[in-house]
Amino acid sequence: MRTLTTTAIAVLATTVAVTAAEVAPKEVKFDEYGSVETSLTGAPGDPENGAVIMKTKSMGNCISCHQVTALEDAPFHGEIGPMLDGAGDRWTEADLRGIVSNAKKTFPGTMMPAYYKVDGYIRPGDAFTGKAAEEPLPPLLSGQQVEDVVAFLMTLKEE
Repeated sequence: MRTLTTTAIAVLATTVAVTAAEVAPKEVKFDEYGSVETSLTGAPGDPENGAVIMKTKSMGNCISCHQVTALEDAPFHGEIGPMLDGAGDRWTEADLRGIVSNAKKTFPGTMMPAYYKVDGYIRPGDAFTGKAAEEPLPPLLSGQQVEDVVAFLMTLKEE
């Protein structure tokens, strides 16, 4: 019985370690059109958490540039980016993962921030000190947060 319990714990620990592995921002594989086929975490995204990220100023704050009817409870939707209603029909999950991770791979002239990138651009300084931020800079969203936003966007279908 003890051997069976030990084996079960070892298998469970290995499974958790594999599913917890997050693709590092510099290791993301974009195809020629900017899509990312492989999940950044191996875990499914949570659409409810994705909605929270999209309307929270300290997280994704996607609604500051995009209108999303499903998030009309949050104020101040922007008009800089396209309306995201129907995004789940217009783009594939891989397309959306690529766009959220680094939209410039798909739309080179976009103003959209790269949410899962850590170098190759200038970020604001270190709080309000007037000094440049220290390297290395973390991504704006974690891999799981990107997956959550993508899961929410996939729920936005044409009516």
